[in-house]
Amino acid sequence: MLEHKCHGIKKAWHRASPHYGSSRHSTFDFMLGAKADGETILKGAEDTWEDHSYLATYMNRNGSFANMRIYPLGLVLLDLQSYDSDIQSKEEADSLLNKIEEKMKEPSQDSAGQVKHLPPIVRGGAIDRYWPTADGRLVEYDIDEVVYDEDSPYQNIKILHSKQFGNILILSGDVNLAESDLEYIRAIMGSRKEDYTGKDVLILGGEDGGILCEIVKLKSKMVIMVEIDQMVIDGCKKYMRRTCGDVLDNLKGDCYQVLIEDCIPVLKRFAKEGREFDYVINDLTAVPISTSPEEDSTWEFLRLILDLSMKVLKQDGKYFTQGNCVNLTEALSLYEEQLGRLYCPMEFSKEIVCVPSYLELWVFYTVWKKAKP
Repeated sequence: MLEHKCHGIKKAWHRASPHYGSSRHSTFDFMLGAKADGETILKGAEDTWEDHSYLATYMNRNGSFANMRIYPLGLVLLDLQSYDSDIQSKEEADSLLNKIEEKMKEPSQDSAGQVKHLPPIVRGGAIDRYWPTADGRLVEYDIDEVVYDEDSPYQNIKILHSKQFGNILILSGDVNLAESDLEYIRAIMGSRKEDYTGKDVLILGGEDGGILCEIVKLKSKMVIMVEIDQMVIDGCKKYMRRTCGDVLDNLKGDCYQVLIEDCIPVLKRFAKEGREFDYVINDLTAVPISTSPEEDSTWEFLRLILDLSMKVLKQDGKYFTQGNCVNLTEALSLYEEQLGRLYCPMEFSKEIVCVPSYLELWVFYTVWKKAKP
């Protein structure tokens, strides 16, 4: 497996095979209260580490190695890499790190500083547990099983099992929804403030079936869901049933229909036919992280969806969509600017919601047409 993750200009590559073990990267950092005495610190590590060499790189007989970096103002970093093939090797690595940590405290007894021993990063394992948040922080999930992993013509589809969050749908590296994330579904439906009884609803995306499942319970007149990727639906109806129930078992029910189509031609067709909806729920994509709307094609797609959605939204209807992480203030501000550039005057409100599996606060928007004078 070859993975390439790119955020801004930072790129990281690694190659792994499910037939072998994984590399365990353990690390701890500590800050001395005074300038570092490099020779003293290295001597402390020498007393603990077997079969070592100098230049602050230490090799152990079992193939593990450590790199020590000492900065002049007192910051000392130690990185240990060991082959994570069995429980014993993990215990040996933890024991060794504890011994080194105690040794490192000795030269700083007269000027106590911060010592921090971080959990290990496991690289190259059969299960990828690390996924970045929208604002670029690395999160380790408690993933213990790859439930589903397929490539459709449009994207890579993964469903991974988390001990806390249940099955998690991940599309092309982006965490979309976990079985624990009912708050996401409620937020993008108006946070239980809307009466869907007897209403016409259009869902754009919504491949996990969660929105459709919840709206069908509310006795809507008709719900149309437009999703381009049949393979995501197939995966979710089998492995995300706590989210979708049985609504994806059939593409048509008494009060709903699922169209396996590109939503743009569908929106254009509905607009041409004069068809209108009480609610349009856009679950296609988050607000782009990029802050260059003139250069990023995702922004162009987002503007097109907005314009077309307004053309099929009733005058007194509401448009719901997700924004992005609350920390991405510039990108969210740019999205709000786009709302002011639509063909008809719009107003909007937003709320911040904690979506369990996202591990970050998420912004949701409600948009409506200004009342005619």
